[in-house]
Amino acid sequence: MGGVVEVRNLRKIYPMGDDEVVALGGVDLSIERGEFIAVMGPSGSGKSTFMQIVGMLDRATSGSYSFEGRDVAALTDDERADIRSRRLGFVFQSYNLLPRTSALENVELPMVYAGVPEARRLDIALEKMDIVGIKSLADHMPNQMSGGQQQRIAIARSLVNDPALILADEPTGALDTKTSRDVMRIFSDLNATRDITIMLVTHEPDIAAFAKRIVTFRDGHILSDVPNVKRAA
Repeated sequence: MGGVVEVRNLRKIYPMGDDEVVALGGVDLSIERGEFIAVMGPSGSGKSTFMQIVGMLDRATSGSYSFEGRDVAALTDDERADIRSRRLGFVFQSYNLLPRTSALENVELPMVYAGVPEARRLDIALEKMDIVGIKSLADHMPNQMSGGQQQRIAIARSLVNDPALILADEPTGALDTKTSRDVMRIFSDLNATRDITIMLVTHEPDIAAFAKRIVTFRDGHILSDVPNVKRAA
């Protein structure tokens, strides 16, 4: 075990004319290697802002954020981009697949940006697709796949650079109940069998129930942070 994310007194303030909106009002949170954490809260609670800062898609107004022991505030834009491409995996509600690109090519994309040789990219992409059960769809285009299959492609894509942390932002928001549970079982299996660290953002209690730890945000603060003793299966 070791620290992946460490934030202390994290604040994010957005100016709104003469006023300001406090999206995060001083958050303290640590994520250890191998954890599966669900971040919950209603719209406007700060959970999405927190994910964007952890994912280095936004910067905090004040406070400290260390990723794998590195002070994120001290990093250049290029260094942050390098960490995003090599050490973070992202899974979004809308899948974010390139529509005119095959499933295999979508999975390969992060490795293209990281400069991985073509032959190696193919081997890794097929391996990750096999892990999530969609290797047979390698030549399919996104419009030839169901929502659940597209999300499996997105999960495979998030795995290819062996990230230290996968950030899943409402990954089941566009899926039906059965498919949502199937996708969440993939995350649970990745965490349990491969020790992959996952931070899931959701507003749905039945989805958060798959995580080992549930952190609830409200009005820019952490309302509760508890182990989940009744995990979904």
